[in-house]
Amino acid sequence: MTDVAYHPTRLRALRDGLRALRAAEFPWTADTVYLNNASIGPIPERTRRALDAFTAKRTAPHLLPDGELRAVLQAAREAIAGLLNAAPGEVALATNTSHGLNLAARALPLKPGDMVLVSDREFPANVYPWLLLQKQGIEVELAPCGAEGWPDEDYLVERLHDPRVRVLAVSFVQFANGYRADLDRLGVACRANGTFLVVDGIQGVGNSVLDVRETPVDVLACGGQKWLLSPWGSGFVYVRKELVSALEPAVTGWMAFEGTDDFSRLTEYNPTFRADARRFEMVTLPYQDFYGMTESIRMLAEIGIADIARYTRALHEAVFHWADEKGTRLVSPRDEVHRSAIVCIAPDRPAEAFHALKRAHVVCSLREGAIRLAPHCYNTAEEMARVLDVLDQMK
Repeated sequence: MTDVAYHPTRLRALRDGLRALRAAEFPWTADTVYLNNASIGPIPERTRRALDAFTAKRTAPHLLPDGELRAVLQAAREAIAGLLNAAPGEVALATNTSHGLNLAARALPLKPGDMVLVSDREFPANVYPWLLLQKQGIEVELAPCGAEGWPDEDYLVERLHDPRVRVLAVSFVQFANGYRADLDRLGVACRANGTFLVVDGIQGVGNSVLDVRETPVDVLACGGQKWLLSPWGSGFVYVRKELVSALEPAVTGWMAFEGTDDFSRLTEYNPTFRADARRFEMVTLPYQDFYGMTESIRMLAEIGIADIARYTRALHEAVFHWADEKGTRLVSPRDEVHRSAIVCIAPDRPAEAFHALKRAHVVCSLREGAIRLAPHCYNTAEEMARVLDVLDQMK
């Protein structure tokens, strides 16, 4: 994404369009300020209707023939691919982020003595799969964060000069402070040093632009239930096309192999993995969840991820000004390179502030000693002002 501000007229037009979308797709926001997309994103009305229609067919399974079910999954792969500028064959559907991170940990060609570099304070899903590799003689280094609590990218790039570092595992966006990694920089450094870049994408995909044709990522795992406004049980793994054929999953599903689309000849076993990322899928997948995910992603694509990124960041400005005026510590970065849709502040009594917001029907999160505000495309400047009013009223 080119980090430039919108012209005020264009931003106003975007804001007006999103207000109409808010009324149509998220009517319950009339009485609740929901700023918790980094935990669970809501389901748009169009997605709910699609899920209801699909479930109605599911009550009579003959209404969902095998070909239609396969088309449901392929539509989801294509929608996800469009989000990342990837090829559908680079996308494997998965039920959560952990599936993709474990896939990377177990399928990448690592041997005893190799090292995995992970920034400290990562969400646990991007730590535990790597720590388990220590039993196989693979070293794991938790790289210290900088003074602000953000990943120290200078240190990470320097450590990549060590030939033992075979994997760098980072979050696209940090869950507790909204820091957006400079994946362009890290990807280039990994490529120069022959290191695999593995990304936990769940807090960034859907609110920040990522073009995998421009940014060299090897594996990215993402659940759909947060910023993609999709059902639980929907998610994906992106695997760079040049890497797909080189990786074999340690745990496999029966449809990961060639020939398994023909249900009339299933015992003619063919141990050849599919040539595309479907080799990494574990069936049976929750068709209804991916049917809904496709609807939600199409809605986000209609808005445009670049517009969502700019709009959500614009909502942060009042928080920045308030923090400066009150002398309250801002936990999140302000520079455009590292901003995301998440903004976190640390008032003197964060737990009390969190409960005060909760009583005022403001839904947010308390993470690592800070109030995490995570607005999406349907949120408004008035809602952000409401948060600051509640904080001002604290004794």
